[in-house]
Amino acid sequence: MNLPNKLTLGRALISPVFMALLLYDNVYSRYAALAVFLLASLSDILDGYLARRNGQQTGFGKIMDPIADKLLISVALVAFVALKLSSVWMVMVIIVREFLIMGLRTLVAYRGQIMESSILAKLKTSSQMLAVLAVLVFLCCRDTLAASGSYLPEYQLANYIFILDGLIFLAMLLTVVSGLDYLIKSRWLILGLFKGNM
Repeated sequence: MNLPNKLTLGRALISPVFMALLLYDNVYSRYAALAVFLLASLSDILDGYLARRNGQQTGFGKIMDPIADKLLISVALVAFVALKLSSVWMVMVIIVREFLIMGLRTLVAYRGQIMESSILAKLKTSSQMLAVLAVLVFLCCRDTLAASGSYLPEYQLANYIFILDGLIFLAMLLTVVSGLDYLIKSRWLILGLFKGNM
């Protein structure tokens, strides 16, 4: 297994650890979760760069890379719901869309064709990463204050959570729009896929 694939696999395997750190109610654990998320995000950039530079792009990498990305984002969003920092319905919409499109892309790729990525898909991914990062930073700041004996006033806490929920809502909108864009642009590929199974 080459280095880019090892980085991709490592990112997938570390997702449960990231979730456990995030859910553990401890300021050091929250900072550790933030560090793990940043490292995982950097590994996503690095594995793609190394694969392209060294000509090490593989079928495994093309399938596993988006799975690892979606797994990391999904466990973060599920944890946010458990911590009452996001709405269940928004998280469900994001997760269902992500794995639906990923499944279709995998099936189409299996037939030797490609559902091309788009600028909307890149914006979607960026918005998801930004939303997760913002919530993680908020948690670290809130828990640092709590550890020192200081607490945010209820109204201020509610305002921050409203803003964070807004970021997740924006990510959800871009996730849905980019998903529809995929379906429209690749409709003939998808129709051909299902016709071939009839």
